[in-house]
Amino acid sequence: MVHQIQISVRAALAAAVLIFASSVSPAQKSSPSADGPTMATPESVGFSSERLEHLHALMQQSVDQKQIAGIVTILARHGKIVDYRTYGERDMATHAPMTQDVIFRDYSMTKPVTGVAMMILYEQGKWLPSDPIAKFIPEFAHLKVYNGVDPDGKPILVDPDHAPTMRELMSHTAGFTYGFFGTTPVDKMYRDTQPLQSKNLQEFIDKLAKLPLLYQPGKGWTYSMSMDIEGYIVEKLSGQSLPDFMRDQIFKPLGMKDAAFYVPAEKRNRFSAVYTTGPNGDIVPVAAGPSGRSTDYATPPTLPSGGGGLVSTATDYYRFAQMLLNKGELDGKRILAPATVRLMTSNHVPTEILNGKFGIGQMVMRPGFGYGFNCAVVFDPPEANLPEGKGTFFWDGAAGTWFWDDPTNDIVFIGMIQRMLGPASPNLEFESRAAVYGALVDPAK
Repeated sequence: MVHQIQISVRAALAAAVLIFASSVSPAQKSSPSADGPTMATPESVGFSSERLEHLHALMQQSVDQKQIAGIVTILARHGKIVDYRTYGERDMATHAPMTQDVIFRDYSMTKPVTGVAMMILYEQGKWLPSDPIAKFIPEFAHLKVYNGVDPDGKPILVDPDHAPTMRELMSHTAGFTYGFFGTTPVDKMYRDTQPLQSKNLQEFIDKLAKLPLLYQPGKGWTYSMSMDIEGYIVEKLSGQSLPDFMRDQIFKPLGMKDAAFYVPAEKRNRFSAVYTTGPNGDIVPVAAGPSGRSTDYATPPTLPSGGGGLVSTATDYYRFAQMLLNKGELDGKRILAPATVRLMTSNHVPTEILNGKFGIGQMVMRPGFGYGFNCAVVFDPPEANLPEGKGTFFWDGAAGTWFWDDPTNDIVFIGMIQRMLGPASPNLEFESRAAVYGALVDPAK
């Protein structure tokens, strides 16, 4: 069995470099647009305005120090937005300011959205967690499992102990990988085959069907192309393309006006520039994203990525996250039933794998910290050494976006930046947690 030991996403994504530009604008306290969400005072829901200044200072510092070009943050409690801020610039070359309506690359924050698409189909009786993946993808009926190398250095492939299941697919425990985070022979096979560079999802599936699993299903946790596989399953079970299904079943009902798999011409002036770490430690524009994917999103993709293909505004993603925190409903539009949201956001990683030996960056599977269907889950915060409430679920993206939903404290937080994660990236995702919970002075309110 191959262990993926705390592979750092920050190190793995610190590759692309180009040119640096300057200057920032100070933090802006934003009022929602006329058709946007309404605000409430922090004190009305238990927060201290004074102590929230720690959050503002943290964000502004990263901009002032030119670690981040620009940021949008949204903090809500009890369904009311209490803090909505923009910082810095959308584009450092033109000095265009960061605004509420800027469109961001969500990258892996696409995964929870794909999870909701899958759960919609689950409610329709289209699949069960115990189903073999091959029930929906016959090409996977004869997957093999990597079991080391022979004396000549050739991979030894064996049959799986059991057919990998949908539950394992959606919790990253089936044995698939990404290829560009790991160093195993299987990761090299992925890099050589380049499934995500396929011309369409069928070619993607055909390539994966020829690659072995990294370990026996259910015996490890590896960040993987599983959610891209789910995207193919959504298309097969629904009869729609993944973008069309998400548009009809999620984006339109929730009023996610700019969420999509590309940015059309009329919206390009709101699309954020994206940056990475330059050779001198500064931030520079980047032309390619994870696995070499283009970052311009100018046209609809021929391979829509359920694992990392979406763009959205901060408000779009807030509406999605608030729907989940509301147990599947927002503004009278029900997307999922409460029981379905609970199933999606509960830990599905076996206890024996929650041992600190598996993870990606700081997302280490450990006591109190696991993974549900397409999102991380904190089911015992003190054990996981985190400040949020029990049952918090969340994820982030390769360009630094992050969100969390805390059902115990009824909190949603959205953070949107565009800096590809690398060793020098500021840790705003977890630093913001400390600042937010440090400002929650009256949790009972």
